[in-house]
Amino acid sequence: MSVSVFMAILIAIVVSVVVAFIAWSAAITYRKNAYESKIGTAEEKSREIIDEALKTAETKKREALLEAKEESLKTKNELEKETRERRAELQRYERRVLSKEENLDKKSEVMEKREAGLAAREDALNKRNTEVESLYEKGIQELEKISGLTSEQAKEYLLKSVEDDVKHDTAKLIKELDNKAKEEAEKKAREYVVTAIQRCAADHVAETTVSVVQLPNDEMKGRIIGREGRNIRTLETLTGVELIIDDTPEAVVLSGFDPVRREVARIALERLIVDGRIHPARIEEMVEKAQKEVETNMREEGEAAALEVGIHGLHPELIRLLGKLRYRTSYGQNALKHSIEVAQLSGLLAGEIGLDIRMAKRAGLLHDIGKAVDHEMEGSHIQLGVELCKKYKESAIVLNTVESHHGDVEPQSLIACVVQAADTISAARPGARRETLETYTNRLKQLEDITNSFKGVDKSFAIQAGREVRIMVVPEQINDDDMILLARDISKKIEESLEYPGQIKVNVIRESRVTDYAK
Repeated sequence: MSVSVFMAILIAIVVSVVVAFIAWSAAITYRKNAYESKIGTAEEKSREIIDEALKTAETKKREALLEAKEESLKTKNELEKETRERRAELQRYERRVLSKEENLDKKSEVMEKREAGLAAREDALNKRNTEVESLYEKGIQELEKISGLTSEQAKEYLLKSVEDDVKHDTAKLIKELDNKAKEEAEKKAREYVVTAIQRCAADHVAETTVSVVQLPNDEMKGRIIGREGRNIRTLETLTGVELIIDDTPEAVVLSGFDPVRREVARIALERLIVDGRIHPARIEEMVEKAQKEVETNMREEGEAAALEVGIHGLHPELIRLLGKLRYRTSYGQNALKHSIEVAQLSGLLAGEIGLDIRMAKRAGLLHDIGKAVDHEMEGSHIQLGVELCKKYKESAIVLNTVESHHGDVEPQSLIACVVQAADTISAARPGARRETLETYTNRLKQLEDITNSFKGVDKSFAIQAGREVRIMVVPEQINDDDMILLARDISKKIEESLEYPGQIKVNVIRESRVTDYAK
């Protein structure tokens, strides 16, 4: 290769390098100018944004400042208002406190003046009391000199005179009240009771524990006894009644406390006598028939009693028990007739005072129903009667009447009181009941012992079968006023200590006798 060619190539290379460098420099310059123009635009925008943000911030700052100023002004005004109100209220309190202090000062002045006046009065009263005490002591001394009595003696004399006056006034008042009550109550009570008694009449039977069966001849006694006594033992075992076969001509005595069993034995024995065939099998048959007949009779008697009194709706068992009372006696008085009599009297008394007549009759008819079972069950006839009435759904009035007719509990209705009165009337009328001689004499003795136990009683006598007691008092120990109080005390003691039908009259007698002789 020649030098010229090499040089040409070298030059061409240098020229191309220079051209490329120039192009590259131009491109860099262009890019630089473009970047600079963009940076300038961005800086302008950023400055605009910053300016705008500064303006907005300034505006918001001003608004916030204005709002803060307004809020502070509002708060300030409210505080000032509240402060003014508090000051006004404090001023009012201050004025009130000042006025109260002034009033207290005035009152304290008045109180001081009053205390001073009271102190002066107290001193004056003390002086007067001292003077009065001295005068009182002088007066007592003068009175003791004049009367010749000490103060203790004078007190005792005054107390005794006052006691006598009070005793006299008490006795006088008691007597007046008793007379007034008797005048008003006895007339009505007598009318009611007498009217009821006059309108009711009932017979009575004697109490007995034996029944007598008449025999056609004395040979029948041997047949009743039987071979080796088997007939009489069978009859006694089946009926629970004792047969007494003695020397009494043509009669056999049946003895037993249960009246129903005694009636069964009487009917069975009478039928055996009529039949003539007397042996254990026949006796058992007749006793069974007699028991059925007595049961039938009891129901019929109960129905007849309820019909006679006019009571309906009784339980069938109560009707049977009423009929059973036909064979029960109390102090010689037939229990069924007594119950009918009490029912009729109760109805009459209830009609007189305007009560329920049917309820009074019902309670009166059932008041002794417990006596129908008191041979078989334990307990008094009152407890048994209450249990029976409860069992067969009787009313509360009937229950209370049965429970209270002997005073075991307090009556809770007027009907119960009416039945009490009717029961007493029926039992206490002459001839209704009889007592044994021993019971009678014991009651009279107890009555006289009670009256003799009182101070000032000289003698006492129980008269009129114990329905009146006459008391002779020592006139030097008992005066006229004391007699009234003594009669009341004795009456209360008798009521607490004794049981008796009806009422007992307490008659206190004071007699003064003066004897002299003409010579």
